[in-house]
Amino acid sequence: MSQTEKEYVIERTKELINSHTCCAEAREAAQAWLDAVGTDKEAETAKNLVAELEEDLMPVEQLIAFAESEAGAGVFGDKAGEVAAHGKAIKEAGGKYCDCPACVAVEAILEKKGEIL
Repeated sequence: MSQTEKEYVIERTKELINSHTCCAEAREAAQAWLDAVGTDKEAETAKNLVAELEEDLMPVEQLIAFAESEAGAGVFGDKAGEVAAHGKAIKEAGGKYCDCPACVAVEAILEKKGEIL
């Protein structure tokens, strides 16, 4: 990976860690990778990071279904309908994934998956 690409992934990884929508597992995998950059553990932690992020990136259809479910209502409260409508707008505009800060960072990182691994 070029230095420019590495810096890009490092910045997106920091954005992910600092995102209020990032789950603990992704935050942990991201921090482990950042800590390993430039060491002999970089490749191993990169594999773990990519695996975690692929698991966490939320397809927009899943966002909509969750927001419309009882579980989603429990998480989003009276905003569940707005979240579902927002998901539908993303889908109608051709978006494939949730556009929360964490998912945006994850998508950007995964676009560089070939370079990371």
